[in-house]
Amino acid sequence: MAANITAPHCQSVEEVLKFYNVKADHGLTSSQVEENRKKYGSNALEEQEKKSLLELIIEQFEDTLVRILLASAMISFLLAFFDEKSQEEGLKAYVEPFVILTILVLNAIIAIWQDSKAEKALDALKKLAPECAFVLRDGNWTTIDAEDVVPGDILEVKVGDKVPADARVMRLKTTTIKIEQSQLTGESQSVSKESEPLPKSKEKDCVIQEKSNLLFSSTTISNGACVAIVVATGMSTEIGIIQAAVTKAGEEEEQTPLQEKLDEFGNLLAKMIGIICLLVWVINYKHFFDPVHGSVIKGCIYYFKIAVALAVAAIPEGLPAVITTCLALGTRQMAKRNAIVRKLPSVETLGCTTVICSDKTGTLTTNEMCVVKLALPDGDGLKDYDVEGHNYMPVGRVAKLDIDWGKSEAIKTLAKIGCLCNESRLLVDDEEKFIRNGEPTEAAIRVLVEKLGSPDQALNQRCLQKEKRSKEDAMAFSQYWEKGMEKKAVLEFSRDRKSMSVLWHDSAASSNVLFAKGAPEMLVKRCSKIMLPDGKVEPLTDKWRSAIEGELQSMALSALRTMGMAVKSEDLGELQKYDGSASHPGHKLLEDPAKFAEIESEMIFVGMVGILDPPRPECSPAIEACRVAGISVIMITGDNKTTAEAISQKLGILAPSGSHKENSFTGQEFEALSEDRKVEVLSKIMERRDIEGAVFSRTEPKHKQLIVKILKSLDEIAAMTGDGVNDAPALKQADIGIAMGIAGTEVAKEASDMVLADDNFTSIVAAVEEGRSIYNNMKAFIRYMISSNVGEVAAIFITAALGVPEGLTPVQLLWVNLVTDGPPATALGFNPPDLDVMKKAPRRKDDALISVWSYVRYFVVGAYVGCAVVGIFMYWYILDVNADGHSLVTLEQLLTWGNCQQWKDFRVNDWGGMSFSSDACSYFTDGKVKASTLSLTVLVVIEMLNAFNALSEDGSLVQMPPWANPYLIVAASISVGCHFVILYIPGLATIFGVVPLTLHDWLLVLAFSFPVILIDEILKFIGRSSAQASLREKDKDA
Repeated sequence: MAANITAPHCQSVEEVLKFYNVKADHGLTSSQVEENRKKYGSNALEEQEKKSLLELIIEQFEDTLVRILLASAMISFLLAFFDEKSQEEGLKAYVEPFVILTILVLNAIIAIWQDSKAEKALDALKKLAPECAFVLRDGNWTTIDAEDVVPGDILEVKVGDKVPADARVMRLKTTTIKIEQSQLTGESQSVSKESEPLPKSKEKDCVIQEKSNLLFSSTTISNGACVAIVVATGMSTEIGIIQAAVTKAGEEEEQTPLQEKLDEFGNLLAKMIGIICLLVWVINYKHFFDPVHGSVIKGCIYYFKIAVALAVAAIPEGLPAVITTCLALGTRQMAKRNAIVRKLPSVETLGCTTVICSDKTGTLTTNEMCVVKLALPDGDGLKDYDVEGHNYMPVGRVAKLDIDWGKSEAIKTLAKIGCLCNESRLLVDDEEKFIRNGEPTEAAIRVLVEKLGSPDQALNQRCLQKEKRSKEDAMAFSQYWEKGMEKKAVLEFSRDRKSMSVLWHDSAASSNVLFAKGAPEMLVKRCSKIMLPDGKVEPLTDKWRSAIEGELQSMALSALRTMGMAVKSEDLGELQKYDGSASHPGHKLLEDPAKFAEIESEMIFVGMVGILDPPRPECSPAIEACRVAGISVIMITGDNKTTAEAISQKLGILAPSGSHKENSFTGQEFEALSEDRKVEVLSKIMERRDIEGAVFSRTEPKHKQLIVKILKSLDEIAAMTGDGVNDAPALKQADIGIAMGIAGTEVAKEASDMVLADDNFTSIVAAVEEGRSIYNNMKAFIRYMISSNVGEVAAIFITAALGVPEGLTPVQLLWVNLVTDGPPATALGFNPPDLDVMKKAPRRKDDALISVWSYVRYFVVGAYVGCAVVGIFMYWYILDVNADGHSLVTLEQLLTWGNCQQWKDFRVNDWGGMSFSSDACSYFTDGKVKASTLSLTVLVVIEMLNAFNALSEDGSLVQMPPWANPYLIVAASISVGCHFVILYIPGLATIFGVVPLTLHDWLLVLAFSFPVILIDEILKFIGRSSAQASLREKDKDA
């Protein structure tokens, strides 16, 4: 594909026309269009290659634990298929492989469904493209599909149009043209475009914001019209470059910290399972030859089945489902706090966030421009007043300004200029919220007029400083000042004079009045007088000019956008009586924009305002909370450096004083640094996170990606916020991409992991707090589930090591792991958050999910569980004197039961409806059903008690009793209830190989189960003592 013109923003219009061999008044010919389409391709974004269903299915079985389970299911199926007993048992023989496969299939279906929903960002990019374009071809203007536009096409765009491709402005058809390109650049204001080329020095180092003669694909014309020549289409446009970046960022996506930890745990568990299974099989080698098996091969297979059962026992099958459930519950909690999570693992990742890279406009600020300073002539200088309020709601007083409407003529004039020299509108929507229609700066001035009120006391009582107004009263005071006025002409804004004005007819004076506003430094040059508070006018002396200049500098230091106000009611010449008709002599003056500056001369300076997109009042405490929690806050914005630094100081991101050379850079300044220097800068910023954050201004998409990439290389967990198309690549690359729900584009939302419903930074901090709490709860149920599984492994291992009959079958183990373990583990996700959860530093990426001490605890508790499960099995055979009439055997007989066939005169009683007269040795196989039921029940009860132990890692049950989490009590009751169901419903009892238990049996179960509480309390005490000792050591070192 051919290369497009290089640096068209630095080329003259004639040079661009020459490059594409096109005439400005004729456009491309049909043959040129076809030739350019072949050279440059179509004006469309590339389709992303989607994963096939087979690829998605294979992905779901790449997890180590899943593969072990799949292998276990296949082996269980083959063993059942070739087992002679399977014909007698029928479908019951295949319960175990069927259950395992069902679990794996369900998990795969859920995962594939989530994956199919996730990748929509590129489709959303395509929706931004316009459907048609108005182009000049073969000398005729025609409308074509936007996809058919080619480089060299001459097109016309007007207000409301979406730009179909990147294009170089040739000429303006109106005085000015403004483009809304914030979704591409992050600028908070629409920007003006012109046709003049930029200096050749800008060919290479020129950010998007500076390319003032280029229109970018998918941006919108907010005001005016122009003719332009297309210089880039499809993937060569700025939005195409963003799509390529999104695709690349998607390819570089890494696992979340939780996924990494679970994978590490899975691999470790897989190795341990392999070793233990092999060990169990090997240590039972001598039992392969036991006569009870019938042959060596059958003995080998029998103990191989035990090894498979051990694998099933060791794997916490319910863990993925419980984690998913816990994360899903977390998403509900976060949604209540205005954070909508799109990708479940992001819930946990938020908890270990170490740096938040936040956009300025709309996230840290309200994205609603407000007048915050008002300066009026008073005495010998200008007196400034602070204006309250931070959005378009006209509530907020002008501090220390006492208005006496009988004397305050200057305020009256200022109010008239504010509403009459203003093209914006203030509206009340269906939710009774104030919104703007028009330019943000003009809307800010309109709101100031509404805050000032009027001489009409009845109107003031109804509307002044009222949070709610009817739709009709949205601009009640503007309408008051418009009474008796009739608009005659608008002198549009131009870049050379930096002002605009409106000519109105004042019926009270029977004359026209010119109201003007603009950049104070330019407006004051065309003023010759100044208005005092009482309406008196005096010459604008050098002293007054110096006072205005001083106020202007003061506002500039506070990064305020300034706007001067002026009026002219005399010496308007032909316009003094202009009636608005084309036949009036004054009309000729208005036809030539070059004469606007002359019309706006000899004006009266009335005052000036300072406008700002104000910080959200709730953000400063949230940023301070981040600092306490060890989280760095970095502002990344498209706005200029001065504004960015001023806002960040107001918010507390930067310190209010001192140099910011090491933590405030423009995108170009940072990009120009060497690679080592970039890493050094960000490292130092992270080291000072408890003192202040950082600011990056005038950034482009590549700068945001660069910052995130380096932060991730420093092992920081980076959250990135954004709302525009330009933010999508960085959102995709960040550990947590956070899009704005109100102001955010669909592209940003689809590329993100989380969407803020209220576009508010404080919601991120709330989500981080929730994420930390969820992680703590996840550790609680992982602690619970793993300790339970270690107990199951210990039980099987002890069984195999001693050589006693198999106490737990694979189906029973699956039942415990999936059904009885599930509800308590899920309920642990409802544990209340720690009070100091946001006063601790975030955990590091390399922090172990399970500590060495935790493994010691798992081993100790697991060993007891194994001993209790096997112990009650052996107790029933050897010591349990029960009314059921079963026979007792000696310890030696139980340990050598495989040689039963060789024993002489071995007899046992018939019991439980079973006869052992013909085969007494079946007492150790078929006759073990009661002992097996006792083992299973002890395992279930111990695991319920273990769930209560897991309420706190080191806190005693005395400190955090079971009712601290009522959901856990309910869940434990459900699990025990499920166990009752399989015990006392005959059909299910047969499937699971259990029998009903008597009161005697239950007392026995409790006796073997309860000690787990005491053991864990001792371990918790040791853990608490160790933590306190470590803390004392740290205090000594400090």
